[in-house]
Amino acid sequence: MTHTARAESDSMLRRTLGERRIALVAWRLLVLQNAHPAVGAGVDQLSTYRSHPWRRIEHTMDSGRRLFFSDQEALRREIERLERSHRRIAGVDAQGRPYTALDPAVRVWVLVTLYEAMTAMRALSGRPLRPAELDKLYREFREVCTAFRLPDELFPPTAADVPGYLRDTIRETLELTEAAKDMLYTVLTRAPAPRRLGRLRPAWPLLRRFVARFLTTLTLADLPAEFRAKCGLPRSRSAALLSWTVHRGARLIAERLPDRLRYRTHTGGEQPRAATTAPPRPPRTPRTPRRDDRPARIAAFYHQVMDQTGDGRLTAADFRAMAHNICWPLERDEETESAVYTAFDTWWQHLLATMDANGDGEISCEEFVTAMLAGTDRDPGYLEQGLHVAVRAMFHAADVDHSGQLCADEYRTLFGGSRVHPAELSHGFRQLDTDGDGQITEEEFVGGFTEFFTARSSSTAGTQLLGRP
Repeated sequence: MTHTARAESDSMLRRTLGERRIALVAWRLLVLQNAHPAVGAGVDQLSTYRSHPWRRIEHTMDSGRRLFFSDQEALRREIERLERSHRRIAGVDAQGRPYTALDPAVRVWVLVTLYEAMTAMRALSGRPLRPAELDKLYREFREVCTAFRLPDELFPPTAADVPGYLRDTIRETLELTEAAKDMLYTVLTRAPAPRRLGRLRPAWPLLRRFVARFLTTLTLADLPAEFRAKCGLPRSRSAALLSWTVHRGARLIAERLPDRLRYRTHTGGEQPRAATTAPPRPPRTPRTPRRDDRPARIAAFYHQVMDQTGDGRLTAADFRAMAHNICWPLERDEETESAVYTAFDTWWQHLLATMDANGDGEISCEEFVTAMLAGTDRDPGYLEQGLHVAVRAMFHAADVDHSGQLCADEYRTLFGGSRVHPAELSHGFRQLDTDGDGQITEEEFVGGFTEFFTARSSSTAGTQLLGRP
């Protein structure tokens, strides 16, 4: 059953976190989290936020919904998902300091900043929570946190202790990391257009300048004074005025809105959807091939799908990121996720062995396109050694009921989410379902990806994996 956060219960946590205006402090939250050296290093080295900021936000929002707006079973599954994902986030930062996303103190910092963001939203709007309300909010917040099985002594004991915990962490630990600086100054200046812009997408280059400047100015004004002082971040009078106007204006508007507009709608538990079967349709009639469209199509795949870090070259990090984004919505066990990561590493090793012409351990777009064309033209089995291994692992991970076929719902879970328009998902499903029976077999699935890289004409069904040409 769907409902608003207020209607769901009298939970102060859900009411506060469920308000749409929480988005006004979301960027501030990300900056504070990424200012922790361990978080910043992991994000800087392994995250794809630079090239896919909207996806990063969607993942964060989806995770928050499962953690704070679902039942105990969905909460347990989400924590397990986070732990599987974070287990792979470890390394050494630019200063030679080892880090791991499973460090309990780091995880507590990330959680407490979420609580602090809720209190900041209220304080910045001119209506701070009263002590009794802070106690209630923190108590509900800590009840959720117990499911993470983190040491109690790492958390501030009470709501009254949170400001001191924040000041101590800022003074002793936080830095203006590269990831935090990126969040403040550069990510939005080059962010791709959000899919939901629709007809406004052509205007995004102009809108982006306004959005980037607005969020940077607002975030600089809203960050804790201790953090700004430590990092030498300016807060101009105009920024302070913008903050005062935006937060108070948002509160006044929110207080006059009905609940269905004031609060985000949530579901009570992220239960798996029942499998549905699309109605059968007649098989397609192949069109007459035209000019060779492969170079442009393969280059688009390189930039839109494979270059996850957005740095213009392929490395092992891009393939780990692709595996992560496949596993994230599926909620599969450790064995299944490991099989996906292993398959994508096999694909990477195959490409590295056949495409890295200059031996620098990276693959440029030119190397990728040239080698892919030569490989598929020379050897019909070229894709079986790398791409097919990854694609088959994707298929088996998405085939939740082990039927040997993907139904429409399983396909949507794999490729969908709030970032993809339903019409594009339906179109993609129909293109891969070559016999029109409402199910995608493993061979149809693999065949679609094969056609994408081998068909000379974009009129071939499998060439439309990135959407309609």
